Amino acid sequence: MFENLSDRLERSFKLLKGEGKITELNVAETLKDVRRALLDADVNYKVAKQFTDTVKTKAMGQNVLTALKPNQVMVKIVHDELATLMGASASELELKGQPAVILMAGLQGSGKTTFSGKLAGMLRSKKGKKPLLAACDVYRPAAIDQLHVLGEQLGVPVYSERENKNPVEIAEHAIAEARRTGRDLVIIDTAGRLAVDEQMMQEIAAIKQAINPDETLFVVDSMTGQDAVNTAKEFNDRLDFSGVVLTKLDGDTRGGAALSIRTVVDKPIKFIGTGEKMEALDVFHPERMADRILGMGDVVSLVERAQEQYDEAEARRLQKKLAKNQFDFNDFLGQIQQIKRMGNLKDLAAMIPGVGKALKNIDIDENAFKGIEAIIYSMTPEERTNPSILNGSRRQRIASGSGTSVQDVNKLIKQFDETRKMMRMITTAKPSSRMAAPFRRK
Repeated sequence: MFENLSDRLERSFKLLKGEGKITELNVAETLKDVRRALLDADVNYKVAKQFTDTVKTKAMGQNVLTALKPNQVMVKIVHDELATLMGASASELELKGQPAVILMAGLQGSGKTTFSGKLAGMLRSKKGKKPLLAACDVYRPAAIDQLHVLGEQLGVPVYSERENKNPVEIAEHAIAEARRTGRDLVIIDTAGRLAVDEQMMQEIAAIKQAINPDETLFVVDSMTGQDAVNTAKEFNDRLDFSGVVLTKLDGDTRGGAALSIRTVVDKPIKFIGTGEKMEALDVFHPERMADRILGMGDVVSLVERAQEQYDEAEARRLQKKLAKNQFDFNDFLGQIQQIKRMGNLKDLAAMIPGVGKALKNIDIDENAFKGIEAIIYSMTPEERTNPSILNGSRRQRIASGSGTSVQDVNKLIKQFDETRKMMRMITTAKPSSRMAAPFRRK
C-alpha cells in the first residue's frame, strides 16, 4: 500500500539529513522533491501544490528541537498535513432511520456489490445491526446472483425482484420488506456503468429522491488514480453523496485518489477495502494512513484487528491449558485460523513500524499456513490431543497423508514444542517478573 510514494518521500527527507536547521533553501529543495513524489502518485496538481505550500509555510523558521534533526521536524509537519489533507479524523456513518438506509453509487467494476456485503457483515458484527441487502442492479443478472452468494456466506438476507426492471420500485419494496421482517438497516446495491452517462445519473438520482437514504456512499476503485477523483466530482455534483469508499487499496495503487479526493469533493473517505475477503474492510483513519505512508506502521489498527478476533473465554481456557502443559495441536490450529482471519499477512506485518520497509521486496505467500494445516489435519484426533505419541511410524503416515516430507513434520513438531514451552513460561511467570507489574492498582 503506497510503497512507491513512501519510498519517494523518504528520499526527499534525506535531503535535509545533516542540516543544522530548516532554511528556505533546503526546504525548497526538499519540497520540490515532495511535490514530484505526489504528482507521480497521481495526486491532483492543485492539491499537491497547495499541500507543499502549506508545509513550507509551517516549516520556515522552525528551530530544531532538542534531540531532533531537521528531517525529523519535516516528517512531523508532512505527517500532520497528510492527515489533514485526508480528513484529519475518521468519519462515522449516521444511521438514524427506521430502518436506516445506505445507498451505493459508482461505476461498474468499482466493487459496489462486494463492498455492500462487507459493510453488512461489519455493521452486523460491530454495531449489532440486522441488515437486509437489496439487489437493485436490474441490468446485470450476475450482480443479483453475486449479492445472493455474499448474503448466504454472511447469513444476511437479500431482497431481489428478477422480473421487475424498475430499480426505484425494488428499493422501495426492499425498505418495506425490512420493516415487515424487523430489519433495522437496508443496504442498496445499484447498477454501475463503464463510464458516467446521463441515464445512469438520472436513475441513481431518482432512487435517492424516492428513498431519502441516511447515507449515500460513492464506491471507487482506488487503482484508477486521478480518474477516480474526476468521477467522484461528477457523481457528487449530481448526487451530493455523504462519503467515499476506496476499494482495492491493497493493489498496486499510487495513492492519488486517497490524497486528492477529500479536497476535490469536500466529502470524507469513510471506508477502505484492503482485500477480497469479507473481513478486508477498514474504517478510514487519516492519521493512521499518514503513518503508513511515511513508513511508521499502524500499530493501533493491528491491535484493533487482533481484538476483533479475541475471545476472552477462549483466552482463559488456553491459559489454563498452558499452565497445565496441555496446549495441543487443536489449540495450535485454532490460533493459526485466528491469525488468518485478521487479513493479508504482508499487510499485517506492514503495520509494525519498520517491518513494512524490510518486507518490501519479499513475497509472503497467502498460503503460508497451508502446509502446517495439512499436517495437523492428517493427524488423528488422539495425535492432535496428545502430541507425545507421535513416533516415527506415525510421522511417516502423517507426511504421506499431508503431501509433505517427514522432515516437514519433524520441523513442525519441534516448532510446536518450542512454542508451547515459551507460552507456558510467559503464562506461569510470577507477577513480579512481568512488565505489567509496575502498573498494578494499589
